[in-house]
Amino acid sequence: MPVSLLYIRKLLILLAAVSLIATRGFAQSFQFEDNRKQHTIGFRLVKNLIVVPMTINGKGPFNFLLDTGIGVCLITNPSLIDSLHLSGLRQMKITGFGQGNELSASVASGVTLRLGRTVAHSMNVIILNEDLLELSETLGMPVHGLIGYDFFDSFMVEIRYSAQRITLRRFSSGYIPEKSTAVPISIEDKKPYIESTVELDGKVYTALKMIVDTGAGHAVSLESYDDKPFVAPKKYIEANLGVGLLGPIHGQISRIQSIKIGSYLFQNVVSSFPEFQEVIKRSGFPDRHGNLGNPILKRFRVTFDYSRKKMYLRPAPNYKEPFEHDMSGLELVTRAPDFKRILVNRVELNSAADSAGLQIADEILSINFRPVREINMEEINSMFSSRAGRTFILYVINGEGDRRFVLLKLKRRI
Repeated sequence: MPVSLLYIRKLLILLAAVSLIATRGFAQSFQFEDNRKQHTIGFRLVKNLIVVPMTINGKGPFNFLLDTGIGVCLITNPSLIDSLHLSGLRQMKITGFGQGNELSASVASGVTLRLGRTVAHSMNVIILNEDLLELSETLGMPVHGLIGYDFFDSFMVEIRYSAQRITLRRFSSGYIPEKSTAVPISIEDKKPYIESTVELDGKVYTALKMIVDTGAGHAVSLESYDDKPFVAPKKYIEANLGVGLLGPIHGQISRIQSIKIGSYLFQNVVSSFPEFQEVIKRSGFPDRHGNLGNPILKRFRVTFDYSRKKMYLRPAPNYKEPFEHDMSGLELVTRAPDFKRILVNRVELNSAADSAGLQIADEILSINFRPVREINMEEINSMFSSRAGRTFILYVINGEGDRRFVLLKLKRRI
């Protein structure tokens, strides 16, 4: 599953549970373990997603995504039920949208979560009975769940992507980041929204309601406007954007002329156009036009302040870097237990990988004679999005055990 639209699968899993969760008092808070006024936590940025270490009931640490786009603490790896000795679980069913599908999950109460020197006691946590998100395979490292609203509603959260550091401050500090611009946000269903202006195919759309989603690896996703789906520009690539309860979700990836956030204008931005508007309508999800992810957010030092309903933006050194999309045409996954094997899960038609003859189930053993065991998925993602015309020598083995060298020349398609 392409991580760029990981949020779609996450959305489809959780939307049907929103009303159920809201009625059970799931909103809880983290606190500093001592009287400190602020605290800094390190994280890893993997495929444009923020991974933090968190302990559960004193065990771990486990890797969780820090995700403003989720309203509950979600454990995606059901094996943790046994290892954490969780008891008194309540079963719940999340119904599919119009197809009779159901997703089984459990609710654990009285859970203690620790992230850095912060702690949350007596938390309620949802545990999927099946790992549908497949985060570990996608990111190339063990990932056990997602944490969102409960954390962001507890502190001012400042994210420095370039330093891979998060600084937490008490709301009562009244802190205002220097050299930053305040952008108003609204909090709806435990998620932050902003208004933006988008130019697409020469038409300007103002006051677009966008969810600010640190759990999204894409820059922009445009969904619908006036109950009609946004249409991708003529130059686009077809994409498999993810899998939801209703099956595969298709769409296009293209570029929009610009998007304006507060006083900041970005041009020629890679954007996604998912074909799932009917799902959104049936879900009862709040009216919105799209989604804003980390490839834009990481161009700033971002501070979320839910108490004052503001997001503070300070341009980072990479603020003016051009937006690029994967130029290989490969969808890669890894496998447990060590997540060091890199396998081809999909080859996009007319892509560089397609021209090179790469096939599904091929395993990449080395890149430019460097064993893939020495390369993480974040580095591979960066290499394959680096520059049109750049050439890589891949050493691969197919399902029959045949080995061969493949010359992969990156090609910009949008």
